[in-house]
Formats: sequence, structure tokens, C-alpha cells
Amino acid sequence: MPVVDHLRPFWDTVLRVAPLLYLDRREPFKPHRVGVTVFETTAPSVSFDRIVHVDTSKYSLVIEYAIYYDYDIQHIYDLEHVWVYLNHDGGIEYAEVSFHGHFLVGLMRDRSNLTEDGVIKIYVQPGKHAMAAHEELFRLLPNVERCCLEETGIEGVLEPDIFRGEFKPGVHIDPPAEAHLRTFSFQPSFEYVPYQLPQEAFVSWPELREEIPVRMKALISTIR
Repeated sequence: MPVVDHLRPFWDTVLRVAPLLYLDRREPFKPHRVGVTVFETTAPSVSFDRIVHVDTSKYSLVIEYAIYYDYDIQHIYDLEHVWVYLNHDGGIEYAEVSFHGHFLVGLMRDRSNLTEDGVIKIYVQPGKHAMAAHEELFRLLPNVERCCLEETGIEGVLEPDIFRGEFKPGVHIDPPAEAHLRTFSFQPSFEYVPYQLPQEAFVSWPELREEIPVRMKALISTIR
């Protein structure tokens, strides 16, 4: 897709500092698209319930990567986030990641999850896609395995508030969605392999916002 005009001056930087995801070796789902927003000043995110604070004495800008999946192991539709804070030399100074509706610091204090090329390494929870700077955090979740096994699909189709009324036809779709998701049930390996987000996956957030309901309607029609 073409780069929208307001993002064009930042696009090379957006691609250069995009996070390197580490997925479980048995992960059945890959991200489909990444919606990008660039913040030069403090402002609310339009895709996550938070204010993105830009301390201009420390940061030149903050890049928000809204990472869309068709599937979470427990529900259809998933949107995760990484926020990368750049210093005035263009390097990564700080980061945050989404974690089950909240967000966590995404950069280890010793900066050990930065590559030699200055890209941040982010671990992705098996099936659920919550994110963390270190894989061990997922082992603290009591249902980290159950959600991928006996709890697969239990939430049916997720339609968050930002898409309310746009693609979910009603609760009757939840049982077939659950049955469909159960075909992806898996035992996490907890061995993580790098996944480079393809360049063609990156679009502006408004483009992704427009694409998601269309894509979800088409997906739901195949499982009704």
C-alpha cells in the first residue's frame, strides 16, 4: 500500500526501528498487518486506551505499531501494540508493549533485548500475543498453557469498542467461532524464534482501521 503523506517523512525510520518479534516455535498465527502512528507531541492513541506521553527533552518522537492478527487462540480478532521511543540521535531510548489490555515497559534495564543493529526484540505470548521484553514473564501466567489447549476459542468473536457494531453479527457466531479456533489448539513449546515483520505489512493506522472490519466480515462469513 502507498505511504500516506503525513507519514512519508518518517517512513524509513518506521521500518528501520520496527520491532523484531519472537514467536513460539509452534505458534499457529502470524501478524497480518501493522498500523503505524507517529507522535511528535503527547496525544491519545486512537487504537489503544492510553495517552502516549512524549517528553520532548528526551525523545524526538514515538512510533506506535498496532499489530493486527485475525486470530488470538481464544478469540477471532486481535490487536497488539508496541511503542518505540526514539532519542534525538534516532536511536531507541525506551519502549512499551501491550499486555492483556494494559502495557508494560518493553526495554530491559540493561538494554539486553536490543540487537546490535539497534532493533528491539519483543517476545510474544504463545497464542495470545501479549508482549514482553523477556520470555520468562509468560511463565508467571497460570493459564499460559491452558489457553492454548482446553481453553481454546472460549471467547468466540471479539469486537472491541472501537469497532462496536461493525462486524460481529451477534452472539450466535461465538459457538462456530469457538469450534473453528479449536482446530488450532496447540501445546506451546516455549522456544522462541525470530519473526521479521514484512515491509508490505506496514500501513498507516487509518488504513488498517478501514481494512479490519472488511476483513473480519469476510472471515466470519466463512465460519457461519
